[in-house]
Amino acid sequence: MRTAPTASKRHLWVAWALTIGAAPAKADTIEVTIEKLVFSPASIEAKVGDTIEWVNKDVFAHTATLKGGWEVMIPPKKAASLTLKTAGSVDYFCRFHPNMKGHLTVTSP
Repeated sequence: MRTAPTASKRHLWVAWALTIGAAPAKADTIEVTIEKLVFSPASIEAKVGDTIEWVNKDVFAHTATLKGGWEVMIPPKKAASLTLKTAGSVDYFCRFHPNMKGHLTVTSP
């Protein structure tokens, strides 16, 4: 015969269920490769709180620059990152190589 759970067990289960339901969304790291003067992928979708990591495989420096906004310096054969704080859709480019372009769409979590 099955017995009903005690009040303390029910309380624990409800607290656990509320904790699971209230867990914040996990932030992701999205990798963009830079190789042969190209951002790949060129278009990215992310959420506020995610991090974009640019990995520069070229032998010279690049930037990920938003005109009038942020700029991330990416040294040769290194990586650099930016954590996204604001939702929106923006185009970015390399300040040293203006033909290198990328697009970033950021949504709220």
